[in-house]
Amino acid sequence: MVRNINWLGLFVLLSGITLTVCSCQNRATDTVQNRTADQDSTFVIRDSLVMQADKRTVLADTIVISKKHDPNVVVCDMDGDSRLDTVHIVQNTMNNKYGLKVSFGNKKTTYLGMGQDILGQGFDDIDWVGIFEKAPRGEIYYTNVSDEGEIMTADEVDEKDKIKLPHDGVFIHQAEACGGGIIYMNNGKFEWIQQE
Repeated sequence: MVRNINWLGLFVLLSGITLTVCSCQNRATDTVQNRTADQDSTFVIRDSLVMQADKRTVLADTIVISKKHDPNVVVCDMDGDSRLDTVHIVQNTMNNKYGLKVSFGNKKTTYLGMGQDILGQGFDDIDWVGIFEKAPRGEIYYTNVSDEGEIMTADEVDEKDKIKLPHDGVFIHQAEACGGGIIYMNNGKFEWIQQE
């Protein structure tokens, strides 16, 4: 015996199932899109290279704040957004090299060093840092080493080569020895001023 099919009921049932499935798929897509957007808002600059999300996760798990360096933290406003940024000396436990972790007030984080060349300066480890302090906004700095390796005074440096820091920076230097510099941001990019 053939039963009468309630076509309207069947249509409503199938429509409900279809909407439920589509809704679940949209939620899954939204979760992936939101996760990607969150990951993209926190990026890592390593030697002018933006790392992939999966490498950031691995990197974050291998970073520890240095116990060797004292002080190992500077609080300043590196990007000029009037929010305090925190700069730590950190160590990558995979290669034991030291670098900087810059945690901006807007929740973005950037790493320098720890095995990656720091701003084209020919070193990838700041194990040698003995002085670590804030370089205040508005101060005038200049590279004080000539191409021949001689230390220059302010009078020997052209005015066009003197830099008034647009925002706070950090000063890193060997204790009781030559070698170091100032890391600061200019137009959203990290820059280096050599200081001997």
